Parts: sequence; structure tokens; C-alpha cells
Amino acid sequence: MRSDGESDPLGEAASVGVRVAAVDVAGLCDESLRARLVEIGRARSGLEAMYADTLGEIARRDSAAVAEQVAKEKLSMSGRAARADVKTAVALSELDVTRSDLAAGRIPSAHARLIARAAGEAPIDEGFLVARARREGYDQFRRTVARHVADCSGDDGESLLERQRRSRAGRVFTRRDDGMVVVNLELDPLTGARVNSVIAATERSMFRDEDPGARPTPTQRTADAITKLLLEPGRRRPAGTTLLVVADYDMVNHRLRDARLADGTPVPIGEIAKAAVDMKVLPVIFDDANADLCMGRTRRTATELQRAALALRDQGCIGCGVAPERCFAHHITEWQHGGPTDYANLVTVCNDCHKVKIHEQGFTVEGAGRGRFGLRAPDKRSNGSSSTACRAPPG
Repeated sequence: MRSDGESDPLGEAASVGVRVAAVDVAGLCDESLRARLVEIGRARSGLEAMYADTLGEIARRDSAAVAEQVAKEKLSMSGRAARADVKTAVALSELDVTRSDLAAGRIPSAHARLIARAAGEAPIDEGFLVARARREGYDQFRRTVARHVADCSGDDGESLLERQRRSRAGRVFTRRDDGMVVVNLELDPLTGARVNSVIAATERSMFRDEDPGARPTPTQRTADAITKLLLEPGRRRPAGTTLLVVADYDMVNHRLRDARLADGTPVPIGEIAKAAVDMKVLPVIFDDANADLCMGRTRRTATELQRAALALRDQGCIGCGVAPERCFAHHITEWQHGGPTDYANLVTVCNDCHKVKIHEQGFTVEGAGRGRFGLRAPDKRSNGSSSTACRAPPG
């Protein structure tokens, strides 16, 4: 209980944690394992709420700097992680609805952090965001928050973008333990998307030239692409370095609105004209029934127009959410089984999800509602694999 006599939502968190008993997970069936994971997730949210409440109280009594130092010393955290946690904790202390839902395990801690960050960027509608956080996955909710902040900024997100540009940062340092050099960049969404498109196009160019039997990992290829761009600045920009920006047309007011990048990140309308000065712009009206999006069996690979339409619909890999620039089109009904290269038969996947999840582990594409798709893990019972007899966890 709080000192003012009101019920403390952190009490709910504590009770959630108590109910998660230790069990031999090896003895649980698949259904029980998944149910236990949900149970642990709720308890974890409750613990995160208690953690934030404790850090916030230390910051209130002393200062944010003291709270950071205590977290570093008592939890053996890095200064950067402690600083981020204290900032979130202080913000959550002003967000009663978010804090209550986090404590009760109704929203994950990552969603609560997004709301806390948004509260520092614009006068948000907390109730609206919490309601969406209860039912949306992380990637979808991240886009919801970004759109909401842009809408609440009152200037189509111009002030937010300017603040993000002022917060740009770059670091180049050598790790002491192994001598590896680390390059770290923090850029505003629009600049970051432009940089990412150039790097991704370079990766695709390198992928085509690789020996299929000795390919580097995706992270190695990214490192190679960045190195090539930095050390060979005179090279011609690779084909396909385009930035996809989508906007809706307001038929009533006859103007564009809700401009956004392919992954859903909002972009101020005014920034489109600025970016178009040195970029190729191709105006297209997408329509699922457009013949240009249905190639049938005339070609195996997706066209650039199809890739753009898929990036808009899927907003990244349907398996892991990686940016659409680093993905390619996969046939739902595979090409070798007669599948057409049509928009309705294509989804966006990254190399890892395509190779490992789909072709090695047997994941399948399934509809996720509202025209979206996801990957479904194979049912072990349907392929003859052994499965532990189902029993509910104790307690």
C-alpha cells in the first residue's frame, strides 16, 4: 500500500512474480511451455515496474546522477545502460496508466519504454498508446508511437525531426578486450534510411558476386559493404539505391498527408521535396489489382515496382522485422511448384529467415490479418517428431 492509502499497482506485480513457481521445463509439453512463457513475461513486466519505481524514487530523493551511480554499483551495469534506465524510470513516474499496466503485466517493458520516450517528445495521449500497447506487437507498436508523436507535435513532425538531427552522434573506438574497432552511428530516421539504402544496395551487389559455397554472414557482409563505401568513395553508387517514401492523398483537401518511410516511420511532408533534390523520385499509385504487380510466370524475380509495393505492405521481413532494404521477395507458393510472381503470392523476407527458417526448419507463411503476413513454426506433431505428453505446470 502507498502512504496515501491507495492501492499500489506494484503490489500486483509482486503477486504476479510469486505465482511463477520453479518447474522442470523439460517435462512440459509444447503448449505448457508457451503458456509458461506468457506467465513469465507478465511477471517480468511486474519486476520491471518495481525496478523503475525503485530507480525513480532514488532519483526523486537524491538526483538522476545518484540513481545512475547506484545502478552501476549495485547491478554492475554500464553507465550508458544505467542512464537509459533512470531516464525511463523518471518518465514512468509521471505516467500512471503506463506504470499501472506494466506492473500488472498487461504490457511488456519494451512497450512501456516506447511510451516513456514518446512522452518526452510530444504531449501524447497516454490512454490511447496504452490501449494499443495491450494488443500490438513491438514493431507495429513502434510505428504506432512514431505516428502518434508526429501527429501530436502540431507541425507534422518537423520539430521532432530537428531534435533528432541535433541528437546525431558517432563514435569510433577500439575495444580493449580484443582490439576490434567499433563504428557506431546514431542518425535521424530520414538520414538513417538514406544511408541504409546505400549500404543495403551495396550488400545486394556484393551478394550477387559471392561464391554461393562460401558466403559471409549477413553481419560480415554489412561490415564489408560499409568498408567498401568508406575506403572507395569514388565508386559509382550501386543500382537500386532508392528511398521509398509513401504518402496518402487527401481527396477532400487535395494534398498529400501522412508521409512515411517503408517501415512506417513518419516523415514531414516538407522533407520529401528536400530529399528529392538529389534523389530519383518515381510517383506511383499502388493498386493490388494493377497488372504491373502481377507478372505470372513471365519472370521469377520480383520487379522494382513489386519490391516497392511489398516494402509498403510488409514493412520489413515478415519473420524478424529487419528493414525492407535488406530483404527480397519470396514466393508463398514456391516458383518450382508453379507459384506465380504476383504481388499476392509474394512476401518480404531476409536472407536468414529465408534460408534457415523457411528452407531448413520448415516455417510456413501465414496470414496475420489486415493483409499482413507472418511465419509460422512447424507443428512437430504433424511431421512425426516426438513431443512430451502435455501436463500443466504446478501451481
